[in-house]
Amino acid sequence: MTAPIVRFAPSPTGKLHVGNVRTALMNVLFARGLGGQFVLRIDDTDLERSTKAYEAGLKEDLTWLGMTWDDTFNQSDRFDRYERAADKLREMGLLYACYETPEELDKQRKLRRAQGQPPIYNRAALELTGDERAALEAQGRKPHWRFKLSGNSASWTDLVRGDQSIETGSISDPVLIRDDGSFLYTLPSVVDDIDAKITHVIRGEDHVTNSGAQIEIFEALGGPVPQFAHTPLLVGADGKSLSKRLGSLSMDQLRDQGLEPIAVLSLLGKIGTSDPVEAKPSLDVLIEEFSFDKIGRAPARFDEAELALVNARYLHDMPYALAKPRLEALGADHGEPFWMLVRANIEKFRESAGWATTLYAPMTGTIADEDKEFCAQAADCLPDDIDGQTWGAWVGELKTQTGRKGRGLFMPLRLALTGQPHGPSMDEVLPLLGAKRAAARLRGEAG
Repeated sequence: MTAPIVRFAPSPTGKLHVGNVRTALMNVLFARGLGGQFVLRIDDTDLERSTKAYEAGLKEDLTWLGMTWDDTFNQSDRFDRYERAADKLREMGLLYACYETPEELDKQRKLRRAQGQPPIYNRAALELTGDERAALEAQGRKPHWRFKLSGNSASWTDLVRGDQSIETGSISDPVLIRDDGSFLYTLPSVVDDIDAKITHVIRGEDHVTNSGAQIEIFEALGGPVPQFAHTPLLVGADGKSLSKRLGSLSMDQLRDQGLEPIAVLSLLGKIGTSDPVEAKPSLDVLIEEFSFDKIGRAPARFDEAELALVNARYLHDMPYALAKPRLEALGADHGEPFWMLVRANIEKFRESAGWATTLYAPMTGTIADEDKEFCAQAADCLPDDIDGQTWGAWVGELKTQTGRKGRGLFMPLRLALTGQPHGPSMDEVLPLLGAKRAAARLRGEAG
């Protein structure tokens, strides 16, 4: 296989969400694995809804995720190219003017259903004479333009779904140009794929039916038909569509929540595949492991709780060398022993700053009145030299001296020393605190 050229084509009319990102990721994993190119196409033909702010936002999100592109262009810069393609189709008799109103089209569909026919466009516009078209335009009607399908079978071997075939006689001739002269998605997309030499179109399975019409447009314009891969759509943990919740699953919100980009990619890259969902150390590993053969046909389930777990697992394995600059940025770098201790007790990286405060900033622990005498006694018998064995021996001695045991023995000590009922193992915490700071906290002093 020659090096593939793929494209991701978001519309800058909203924020980038997990559904968009999964499509982009499939393209990146496939192309990078074969030494190919990843093209970012900005589908901004909807000039009213598209904004530069959204465009900048989606580029920022892709960069944050580590999915950089080799080339990029905007459809809004290519209207003259689409006009030339439309003119060519008109000359071939494959793009024809239609004058029906939405209400008339709806009535036509209902009539065809009542007659037991598929509710597709009846091609009445092809029968109009020149005088009839002139009369309609004199009434103020402006034409929309449809592509005349062959009615034959459009077939391809899908990289996910296998052999596919669409009978184009069973679908309506697609509208390529609206009555206001603006282009719908289909024609610009095909023209761009030809001009950018796109070899593979990787997208959601909701576009399968569209592929039949697009294949015929590719062929009419003289361009090579790319290979297709239609991946199952994303659903929530409950199996229902994510469409109503995508606003809460945008990349900027996940970033603000403190999620790691590789955790997002690890989850999106593995759900719906035969591989286990695991935190991967890098995008390169996901690229190495990617194969269309691993993608199943069932919808891919996206679970926010699973994302949180993947995020935590990634942090639990993060080496100090990788964490160090980020700890420094938080003002929380207290050396490798500190990071190796706290990493297993955080779900978001920024939580490490809280543990730095807990262990190193002057603070007074939480000591109940009934435990104050016990904690003071514990401070008196705390040795000056503390290591990883001190906690067990010290608590054992306190048990003998006081008769306390279980939670009544260790929980007052944990609360006095850290102010937290849960956290890292105390035999590791105690050496980081040191004897002086630990004794001060046990006596209720700021230490």
